[in-house]
Amino acid sequence: MTSPLFSGPRATRRTLFKSAGKATAVLAAAALTLSACSTGPASSTSDASSSSSSSSQFPVTIKHAFGETTVKEQPKRVVTVSWVNDDVALALGVVPVGVPKNEWGGNEQGSTPWKDAALKELGASFGSDKAPVQFSEADGINFTEIAKLTPDVILAAYSGLTDEDYKKLSEIAPVVAHPEVAYGTSWQDSTSIIGKALGKEAEATKLIADTEATVKTEAAKYPQIAGKSFVYGYTDPADLTATGFYTANDNRPKFLSAIGMKLAPVAEKASAGSKDFFVTWAAEKANELDADIFLSSVEDAATAEAVKSDPLLGQIPAIKDGAFVADADKSLVLAISASSPLSLPWALDTFLPQLARAADNVSAAVK
Repeated sequence: MTSPLFSGPRATRRTLFKSAGKATAVLAAAALTLSACSTGPASSTSDASSSSSSSSQFPVTIKHAFGETTVKEQPKRVVTVSWVNDDVALALGVVPVGVPKNEWGGNEQGSTPWKDAALKELGASFGSDKAPVQFSEADGINFTEIAKLTPDVILAAYSGLTDEDYKKLSEIAPVVAHPEVAYGTSWQDSTSIIGKALGKEAEATKLIADTEATVKTEAAKYPQIAGKSFVYGYTDPADLTATGFYTANDNRPKFLSAIGMKLAPVAEKASAGSKDFFVTWAAEKANELDADIFLSSVEDAATAEAVKSDPLLGQIPAIKDGAFVADADKSLVLAISASSPLSLPWALDTFLPQLARAADNVSAAVK
């Protein structure tokens, strides 16, 4: 299974950004949302009337890239694969019995700050009796460990499942796969799909609206961002063959577009009719990656400086103008690239100021 975070010939698709934490007000709002949603048989707490109402929504049938899946009863044992799906379940108050470790972009617990906060709110912190079992996906889907957990449903609304993966997982439990493009499901669609699978459609609708409102409010604090064109790419002077950029199918450009920025024509053209999330680009043509702002993940600060001084990559117009957004913090990369209703609020306090500084440099370069 191809990762959605690394890109280029070298590996898969891993990319971008850093943060130390989200504002207290936003975390408090997230906690309130979690508390309000933590009902139903799949969660760490229960409420009889809510559970009865949710159960009445079943059976539900969900269409996806491999056909359709019917969930006959409200799940009590939920397992997730890939990124995002566990975040959404937790944001809806549902504690899975099993989740993948965050082996890239995670902390010492194989988790993330936003996931840890949600689990704590639900009384299921890692290390406690109610915590989800963690399994590795370093070598792909962990069918053996998932089967041991005897799930009622396997959530993969955001994933890159192959047909073979889907068939094998379906022998274990009903699988809610990605709707169309591998790793191309927006966080809104992931939330809506998972909400339906868990009998929490109303909660999912509210969660989407609340998260969008938070993003809109925070982005409005940086008006210089609006209208700026961007290329969200990947650059590494140590491997010029890995150069490329993310298409409109990827959650990174989707997020930037949602806050009022514009996908640069070069990326927009590459996205037309494509189901790819990443397009390779010859480093010799780096000067054609024209946009107001260029974004890329980097391994460290030294790599960022090497990109700027590279004879080819340094010719990217936005980099020449000082409008280069690069960060080596893998947690922030994960928060934006595999965005969710939990990760986005956590990331905004650091990510948006980075964009704003780059936008300011665009304005300065024009004068």
